[in-house]
Amino acid sequence: MRIDVNAFLGAYPYRRVPGTAPERLMQALERVQIDEAWVSHLPSLFWRQPMEGNAWLYDTVARERRLRPVPAVHPGLAGWAPTLGEAVDHGAPAVRCDPAHYGLDPAGPEVRVLAAACSAAKLPLMMAVRLEDARQRHPNDRAAELPAAAVRALIRSDDAVRLLITHADRAFIEEVHFGSTPDEAARIWWDISWIWGPPEDHLAMLVETVGVERFVFGTGQPLRIPENAVAKLDLLDLGAQRRAAIESENARAGLLQ
Repeated sequence: MRIDVNAFLGAYPYRRVPGTAPERLMQALERVQIDEAWVSHLPSLFWRQPMEGNAWLYDTVARERRLRPVPAVHPGLAGWAPTLGEAVDHGAPAVRCDPAHYGLDPAGPEVRVLAAACSAAKLPLMMAVRLEDARQRHPNDRAAELPAAAVRALIRSDDAVRLLITHADRAFIEEVHFGSTPDEAARIWWDISWIWGPPEDHLAMLVETVGVERFVFGTGQPLRIPENAVAKLDLLDLGAQRRAAIESENARAGLLQ
């Protein structure tokens, strides 16, 4: 089984991105042999009220058994708390908050309260380090990248919160992992969408030093080519058991508990 924990639906505001419609995403899942995708509503990351996209997301994924919703939560806005209950009711595997896009301090009081609420609701909290490389961003895209220090602060803010961090590179992962206690590090999962494979072999090195149990399969599609994530695993000598851990078992055992 292959679970993509990091996929998007909907238009991207800064450039034309193909494959953002639900039917195109389903075609990509077939092409890359992905059994399940956790999807976020991409446009709402840039809205003043990101949670307004959740209704569309729930309605869309309800028509496709292979899609699971990852609704947005903005803890700086009134009325955000019921969003967590709605997420549970709709079978969401996680909720997402992208504080830099929301104008929030990534380790500030609002996000810490959200982390505690997610912990109580037994929902992992997803955050993206970045969506695009700084070299290709539109001048209007001024959202800062998620700082590694903020991830460490959030994992320490509640002893049961679970974080799913996407679009992180090797340096970011090492900074957080080796700056955390074993218990803290065990509650953070990293998708592989931004980790370089061969010939740099960043993913191979991280699997050995950080541990295979910390990584999950994520493509970042359609902002990134989904075949890229599969190729990284194809080019590594992981063995069937460790590959299965990344492709589905870590998400099922750690994030879907």
